[in-house]
Amino acid sequence: MKYDIYPGKPYPLGATWDGEGVNFALFADSCEGVELCLFDEDDHTKEIARIKLPERTHQIWHCYLPGCGPGQLYGYRVHGPYDPENGHRFNPNKLLMDPYAKAIAGSVHWNDALFGYEIGHPDGDLSFSELDSAPFVPKSVVVDAAFDWGDDQPLRIPYHQSIIYEAHVRGFTKLHPGIPEDIRGSYAALGHPVTVEYLKSLGITAIELMPVHQYVNDRGLVDKGLCNYWGYNTIAFFAPDVRYSSSGVCGQQVTEFKQMVRELHKAGIEVILDVVYNHTAEGNEMGPTISFKGIDNAAYYRLVDDNKRYYMDYTGTGNTLNAMLPNVLRYIMDSLRYWILEMHVDGFRFDLAATLARELHEVNRLSAFFDIIHQDPVISQVKLIAEPWDVGEGGYQVGKFPPGWAEWNGKYRDSVRDYWKGADSMLGEFAQRFTGSPDLYQDDYRRPTASINFITAHDGFTLNDLVSYNEKHNEANGEDNNDGESNNRSWNCGAEGPTDDPEINALRSLQKRNFLTTLFLSQGVPMLVAGDEFGRTQGGNNNAYCQDNEISWLYWDKQDEDLLGFAKKLIALRKKHPAFRRRKWFQGLPIKGKGLEDIGWFLPDGSEMSDENWNHDFARSLGIFLNGKGLHHVGPKGEKIVDDDFYVIFNAHHEALDYMLPQKLAHKKWVKILDTSDEELKKQSVHNDEIVTVQGRSVVLLQHTDDAK
Repeated sequence: MKYDIYPGKPYPLGATWDGEGVNFALFADSCEGVELCLFDEDDHTKEIARIKLPERTHQIWHCYLPGCGPGQLYGYRVHGPYDPENGHRFNPNKLLMDPYAKAIAGSVHWNDALFGYEIGHPDGDLSFSELDSAPFVPKSVVVDAAFDWGDDQPLRIPYHQSIIYEAHVRGFTKLHPGIPEDIRGSYAALGHPVTVEYLKSLGITAIELMPVHQYVNDRGLVDKGLCNYWGYNTIAFFAPDVRYSSSGVCGQQVTEFKQMVRELHKAGIEVILDVVYNHTAEGNEMGPTISFKGIDNAAYYRLVDDNKRYYMDYTGTGNTLNAMLPNVLRYIMDSLRYWILEMHVDGFRFDLAATLARELHEVNRLSAFFDIIHQDPVISQVKLIAEPWDVGEGGYQVGKFPPGWAEWNGKYRDSVRDYWKGADSMLGEFAQRFTGSPDLYQDDYRRPTASINFITAHDGFTLNDLVSYNEKHNEANGEDNNDGESNNRSWNCGAEGPTDDPEINALRSLQKRNFLTTLFLSQGVPMLVAGDEFGRTQGGNNNAYCQDNEISWLYWDKQDEDLLGFAKKLIALRKKHPAFRRRKWFQGLPIKGKGLEDIGWFLPDGSEMSDENWNHDFARSLGIFLNGKGLHHVGPKGEKIVDDDFYVIFNAHHEALDYMLPQKLAHKKWVKILDTSDEELKKQSVHNDEIVTVQGRSVVLLQHTDDAK
């Protein structure tokens, strides 16, 4: 097939349809030439044209093809030196995916031809492969960006009003009986009325989707009959993964994703994407050549200074994208803006975000990556959440990200788990975590909402398994149970795995309620993992990254209805009362005109905690007064909201404790509204001189209102 070829423009990068033709533009700095390859829409392996790009503007190669349009499949072949020891791995025998492709048709089919070198050659990656990889590489797709968004607008829900729900697109709906079978596990299923209604009834405000960018299943996993289910192995940062599409592979996945976002927005639910800009799926020097490595290896990856054959690996995946380079920064920023402006997402959670902050070897929170985001008028206005660590030296950076960023607070997770496990001397740290971790964030002009609080995440035990297993059970992963975190601060409450013992099951249910109560009463932003609200289990597998099956999927017909009802009540309680979601820090000082402090800490006898008291264990219990008459409760329009006062009593000891109400609170009339040891609790009045018995391993919540009886 012959095409008229025009010079075209260097921007925008990628393939852009203007209604009459397509402009193709590719960044490739060190290469000697670029060929655009077009493929048949019905036979993705059939190459129908090969066009040498005629123009180069600076480092960008480009052309314009009139008559070309949406649905066209394409890829690139890039010519240049194959010189791994100097960082160059050009090989025109390898078809390359467009880094800016908005859609990808198909997925990688593993074959030796995917590698730039000869597999098995004694020179390893220094050898040169002449095998054509085109039949095995997924094709980039020209898309039509038009979509009827109606009146859709960014929801911009403030952090202090947010409740985040982490979910996997496929696993969340794969077994849902109320969703048509032909769309289960897809974007369409997430936007289905049944799903949307469930999320609304639960009360969450944002769904955080595990990676949806097109990813690659590792060859080693495929050989074992497994896959990279979690998706943290991205190869195309603009393309929604085609495996979650129920409507088609040639651009339909883009429309389906947009429809999902539109429906969730109509229900008042934000969409946050888990994004993996720290590395790609091409691995180290022994990995495949699928895209970046063949386009311009040295212009995308961090290479070892004194031997550019090798890659710096701060991610544990073989390579690290070089966010110090202008073209990589542009690529990341272009991708983020695309998902905000074209796909209408509301924020991002950055996987291994400390990697993006590395300049040279050190982690630098004032790096170019943060600078450019801070000044960007689009990206800076959405939710930016960091996973504040990587696997490199000095990579644990909790509390060290710049203002404007929120962080997954791993210290919150560890502290709360340790407290309910019964660890000694946890009260001081537990109090810090409960109040939003001021020790981590307050000195940097950040607020309690910088802390994304979580008990569990996709990586690790589910909430049910956290209280049901002492040891991980990852045998299905094929690594002899050697993978996954060994110390999860778990506690099996008396037996390993499922049991028929009613006492053990009752204790496990109690501990789940304790964890959920702590999470939703803590200052900061709570994050709940999909299924934890109704007791989802992975059978003790705490690293189900490769399990696209019943281990990971949610069983909707096996819900713990009591736990689900309890979770809904907690979420409703949090959303109703600003006392549990303050915008600013507690000061520990009397509120002007009110007399009482904004927060108070008390012992079982009603006396206040002193500095000396914090150094003792006190049976692992603590009473906390929250003054609802604070100065920082405002409504959506800035109006002042006067909330109720609350008294929370935590008891992680195995025996019951009697709590006296503090004398300074005795004039108030209290009502017990929550007791994790009593699922059937009805509101109970508490007299001023009455002793409040807090059962072992439980939480009691008292509420004072002006009309309390």
